[in-house]
Amino acid sequence: MTRDRAEALQEIHEEIRACTKCPLHAGRTNAVPGAGPVDAEVMVIGEGPGFHEDQQGLPFVGASGQFLDELLANAGIDRNSVYISNVVKCRPPGNRDPKPEEVEACKPYLDRQIELINPKVIVTLGRHSMARAFPNDKISRVHGQPRQVGEQVYFPMYHPAAALHQPSLRKTVEADFDRLRMMLDGEIEPDSYTPPPDVEQLSMF
Repeated sequence: MTRDRAEALQEIHEEIRACTKCPLHAGRTNAVPGAGPVDAEVMVIGEGPGFHEDQQGLPFVGASGQFLDELLANAGIDRNSVYISNVVKCRPPGNRDPKPEEVEACKPYLDRQIELINPKVIVTLGRHSMARAFPNDKISRVHGQPRQVGEQVYFPMYHPAAALHQPSLRKTVEADFDRLRMMLDGEIEPDSYTPPPDVEQLSMF
C-alpha cells in the first residue's frame, strides 16, 4: 500500500514539474514539488521556493531551510521523516509573495498531497500557508496555537525567513517549535476549530 501511495505521490511530483497553469512556470529553473516520505506524520507547508530551491528543485535548502533543519532537530524531529512542500511550487520573481491566482493554480496539487499523505500534523510556515486553514486570522495572533481541523492538527508558525530577517522573532519561532514537540508528546491538546461558513472546509481544499 505504501508503495502504491509513493508511486501516486511521484506522479503528482511529475505533474508539477511539467505544470504550465500559471505564469510562474516561465521563469523557473525547476519546479519544487515537495520532498519526504508518503507516510509522514508531520507535513510542513511553506510559501514558495527561493533561489536555491529553484536551482535544486528541492524545498527549504537555502538559509531558511538550514534554520528549519535546526528547529526540527531541536524539537527532536528528523527532517527525513517530514514531508515538506510549499503553497506554490515555482519561485515567484525576486522572492515576492505569491499572488492569489498563483496560490489557486497550485492548490489542487497541495490538496492531493495532503489527501495522499494524510499527516497527523500540518505545520504552516508564514501567513500565506496559514491562510489555507485560517484565512481570517493574523499570524501574530495565532502562531504556536495548534488547532484541530477535521482529521488534521494545523500548527501555524512564522516562516523561518521572518526570524532570519527579524532576529527579535527567533526566540518566538524556537518557542513555537518547542510547543510542537510538547504537542507531539501529548503535553498540549489542540483547540478545536471550525472555519467560518463562507470558507471551504479543508477536506475540500
